[in-house]
Amino acid sequence: MDEIMKIKDVENWFLSKQEMSPKKLQKMLYYAYSWGLVFFNESVDSLKNTLFNADFEAWVHGPVIRDVYFEFSPYKYNNIEMRPNTAGVLPDDVEDLLNQVLGAYGDFNGNELESITHSELPWIEARKGLRPMDSSSVVIKTESIFEYYTGLLNK
Repeated sequence: MDEIMKIKDVENWFLSKQEMSPKKLQKMLYYAYSWGLVFFNESVDSLKNTLFNADFEAWVHGPVIRDVYFEFSPYKYNNIEMRPNTAGVLPDDVEDLLNQVLGAYGDFNGNELESITHSELPWIEARKGLRPMDSSSVVIKTESIFEYYTGLLNK
């Protein structure tokens, strides 16, 4: 991967493929970011290659990028309509990654993806000590994300 994408380009790429709720978009961004960490970095000691710059917070309903939440909050539980892809031509490795994420997670709805993230260590660790409905702005650590998803590959 040669350059960091703009998060807007990744949003638009997903929304050019299917309509989805804001919750599902958040989770698709999370999985794209997470698997990007795994595929674009050699080790946990040098996590300099990220798909885009963002912090995922461990919210009640799963990993959330605060700015994306506010951008799409007017949709509430409704789907965001499909839109033309304004990202232009993506690098092959990024296009491949996004297609793999869409293939693996695209058939799930937002609630199902929330449930999956709730069973995964990065979100669980970031929520440690909180009750299920407690608000949180704790950032999920990139090291935790990398180690967890790398571990899934090695199973």
